[in-house]
Amino acid sequence: MEIFWYLPTQGDERYLGTKIGRRQANYAYMQQIAQAVDKLGYGGMLIGTGQKQDTWIVAASLIPVTQRLRFLVAFRPAIMSPSLAVRMAATFDQLSNGRIILNVVTGGDSKELAKDGIFLDHDERYELTDEFLTIWRSLMQGDEVTFNGRHLQVEGAKLQFPPVQKPYPTLYFGGSSDAALQVAAKHIDVYLTWGEPPAQVAEKISKVRRLAAQQGRTVRFGIRMHVIVRETTQKAWDAANELIKYVDDETIAAAQKRFAQSESEGQRRMAQLHNGSRQNLEISPNLWSGVGLVRGGAGTALVGDPDAVAARMLEYADLGIDTFVFSGYPHLEEAYRVAELLFPRLPLQTSQIAIPQQLPTPFNEFVTKTDLLKPQPV
Repeated sequence: MEIFWYLPTQGDERYLGTKIGRRQANYAYMQQIAQAVDKLGYGGMLIGTGQKQDTWIVAASLIPVTQRLRFLVAFRPAIMSPSLAVRMAATFDQLSNGRIILNVVTGGDSKELAKDGIFLDHDERYELTDEFLTIWRSLMQGDEVTFNGRHLQVEGAKLQFPPVQKPYPTLYFGGSSDAALQVAAKHIDVYLTWGEPPAQVAEKISKVRRLAAQQGRTVRFGIRMHVIVRETTQKAWDAANELIKYVDDETIAAAQKRFAQSESEGQRRMAQLHNGSRQNLEISPNLWSGVGLVRGGAGTALVGDPDAVAARMLEYADLGIDTFVFSGYPHLEEAYRVAELLFPRLPLQTSQIAIPQQLPTPFNEFVTKTDLLKPQPV
């Protein structure tokens, strides 16, 4: 089992649905999170894509200030050529000595994609992703590639220097539609689902395994979700409710209206877990859908004391999940809390570095200078 953490390049929060306690995604703060994740022994760190700070540049800037941390770099195939993406990934792999892994994000929101000049419908985007990965994987393995597809064409393309990782850095990918599952089965190393209840996750895993077998391939599995772990069950649920204490019905309605415009099947499945209602947010034992009331994408969290959360993770592991990509608000403090409370209870793949008894000085300085400020209402 591996646990990854998330770098909030869009800014960090103490509460959802408000600017109270919000932190800017400046380099000093992102460096603090990356170094904490590195030293605490997480397996890697996801850096998301979209209308936020550029994923590649952020990740590259953190290479020299970390030692063992692997960067799960998210990128969108539709906005870059496969030949350029190969050179960027291979360069990063060499400069970091093999510390890049890649999260392929096709994208599900046409309005957002249009901002980057992408005007393809849902299935066309997955057709493009298929063509992109066909070229990308061949180039990474040293082939000279000429390809004439419906969306992409290259002629005589070849990578002039090899990546450190063989045959290439691990490819992660998520998507719940039939078109997405076909791409995963054909090209992807690790299929990444959002945090649905175990029965739904088991159904997805079974389908991807079957499709991959038809391609003569095997696929590993990961899950992307949030986590709220505390010393006791009561403290954990209190923290979950505290996270959404500023979320009102108007904010929920506006967020759900925005999410409904997405063509993403995964987003639709997330919304169905709560249907925009505060009632019955615990949709499965210790699985809470409150984050998805106002946050797009991964909208569930494991909530509970360390033994309960570890038990739920092991249930997912029994289904085939070997990588957990977690978030927690705020991400700096929660990275420490998760490592302290959860890591000793889990069969982690990576050797863990001793957790410090006292947080490092930069962390204490940050808390002193910002958290003691009186919050101002929005």
